[in-house]
Amino acid sequence: MTHATVQTSGPRPAVRFERQLAQPPEVVWRALTDPEELRSWFPSDIVTEEWKVGAALTFPFREHDAPGFTGTVLELDAPRLLVYTWGDDTLRFELTPNSSGGTILVLTDELAAGIAARNAAGWEVCLERLAGHAPGDNAWKPLFDHYVAAFEPALGPQQGPPPGFEDGSH
Repeated sequence: MTHATVQTSGPRPAVRFERQLAQPPEVVWRALTDPEELRSWFPSDIVTEEWKVGAALTFPFREHDAPGFTGTVLELDAPRLLVYTWGDDTLRFELTPNSSGGTILVLTDELAAGIAARNAAGWEVCLERLAGHAPGDNAWKPLFDHYVAAFEPALGPQQGPPPGFEDGSH
């Protein structure tokens, strides 16, 4: 695992991940946009009529007693760039081919300062699944503890899991 970094130069903080994936960008793109492929790694379903700029998105949760939320596609350049709102967050997925035929994936989550640690831990688990790895049970909690220690000096107190996610899965 490669841990997230926190960026504080914008209007809101952001957590940033960079991953080397074995699949080419076109395959990773499908994992970001195809409802069935999203189910294997993303924390909620994504419902949209069409992936295009301005499209409305809804995010119902499958496995948690938590309310879903909505979003909008802000930027789309298949198979290189996908940016959308995810509730109050803005998610940015950048895909770049690497020299071995795979993909460099950069995920940036612009968010409220107090949820940076919990989201970073959740995305860490999700990105492991996207890469084809099975994170261990309760993998979220030690990651969350790591990010609390890493992010609190710059961002202040960090909130734990939201209602419905108390088991720490994301």
